[in-house]
Amino acid sequence: MWGRLRKSWAGFRNAVRLEGSTDRDARSHNLFEAAAAYVSACAEDDQDRIDEAAGWVSPEALSFGVNELACRAVVALARERDESPRTVARALLGLPAA
Repeated sequence: MWGRLRKSWAGFRNAVRLEGSTDRDARSHNLFEAAAAYVSACAEDDQDRIDEAAGWVSPEALSFGVNELACRAVVALARERDESPRTVARALLGLPAA
């Protein structure tokens, strides 16, 4: 799992560098800020905040950030519950145990 994350991160760093070179608002947002804002807005069903956060970074960057947030959340919950990440992920999605 960690090797896959490292490989994704390495490929993604280049995309973020390219994105960082474009002109933006006075305040620059990184992909993790955007992902946190986007996911929390989705959880609260706040369409205005969803749209705002989605505009902070490219769709690819947002997707990567949301994926990273999901992975970290599942790992944290798995540790807290003393269960496997797979079991936790399936339970969160309402799927039967595998």
